[in-house]
Amino acid sequence: MGMSATYRYLSDKNLKELKFFYAIEDKASEEAEDSNEETELFLDIDKMWDVLHFVLTGVSSLEPIKNESLSEAVVGVFSIDDAAEFMAYTEKPRIKDIVFALDNFDMEKALEKFSMKECKIADLYPDIWDYEEETGEIKEEIIDCFQCMKEFYHNILEANANVLITIC
Repeated sequence: MGMSATYRYLSDKNLKELKFFYAIEDKASEEAEDSNEETELFLDIDKMWDVLHFVLTGVSSLEPIKNESLSEAVVGVFSIDDAAEFMAYTEKPRIKDIVFALDNFDMEKALEKFSMKECKIADLYPDIWDYEEETGEIKEEIIDCFQCMKEFYHNILEANANVLITIC
């Protein structure tokens, strides 16, 4: 089965409840009004989260880059240390920057330099990097995940929402 990354719409109310549950200080000074309480936005990029982070940033997702929108798109802004699985969230003020960064990332150029060997050296998840003959298929999967992620974040921006990320 393996570890899979999912991205979900997170309303202001649910974000507040999440912060309360994990005893995270909520620095929001005003109550936000949820206009899309029933919205169901969801993305599952399965096992490609680590390699997508690597292609976007040059490092594994185990080394998230603080204040770097492309890194935040994959692993979120605030990780929740007490969660049983990897869990992070991104609040709506950061979404616009993430959308801008994704829209302006040149995936074709990045994939020209893509190397299965570099993925193996970086010890990326999943451990599939010994199969050079599958490079074309892996690139197609990365492109699909990237396009889906761009669409997801555009929808989140339009919904004026937050994002919950889980990797388990």
